[in-house]
Order: sequence, then C-alpha cells, then structure tokens
Amino acid sequence: MKYKRFEDLPVWQKAKNLAIQIYKTTQQGKFSRDYSFAGQIRRSSISIPCNIAEGFERGSRKEFIQFLYIAKASAGELRSQLLITPDLVYLEKKISNDLRSEVIQTSEQLGALILALKRKVNK
Repeated sequence: MKYKRFEDLPVWQKAKNLAIQIYKTTQQGKFSRDYSFAGQIRRSSISIPCNIAEGFERGSRKEFIQFLYIAKASAGELRSQLLITPDLVYLEKKISNDLRSEVIQTSEQLGALILALKRKVNK
C-alpha cells in the first residue's frame, strides 16, 4: 500500500498517540513540578512523530529512512527516560511499563518500515 500523507501511516498515528499520552502523564503529580525532566521526556516523545513526518515530506526514500532512524533513536531515548521515572517516584511502575511497552511497539514498527523501505531501495 502506498501512502500519500504521513498522517495515514500507522506508525505515525501510534507515535502521535504516544506523544499525547506522555504529555498528559507529565502534567500530573511530581512530574509536573520537574520542568527540566518533563520537558526532556516530552521532547523525546514528540520527536518520534515529527521525524516520521519530516522524513516522509522530504520526498526521497533514502532521506525518509534516515529520519525513521532518528525517530527510532528518539524512541530509545524515551524508553530510557521511562525506566528512570519509577525510581524518581514520578510514575507508578505499571504506568511506566505500559508506556514503555507502547514505545517498544512503536520502535518495532519503525524498524519494520525501515527494513521494508531498504529492500525497495536495494532493488
């Protein structure tokens, strides 16, 4: 299936929803008072759908792949941050684990899309 808009990409939709979850979560409790960490985790989360969109809009498959790698790296950064949150008592372990699971799924989708695009580039 060929997508005409980045908004139609399932991985972009998942990444967008994840960023919204992160923003809502960081507006609560102790998290909301740590402006530095809340800002950093928000930037990581929003970087994922934004890089997917930017790469898609570049119009080049090679550049799209490059931006998907950047989005995947941001997902890794976000996962790392979520591993820290329970130790800071900013998030309950279950919430952190649920969010991390969403990040892992997003990262896996990005990896699958990268592989599919690389196969097309190498043909």
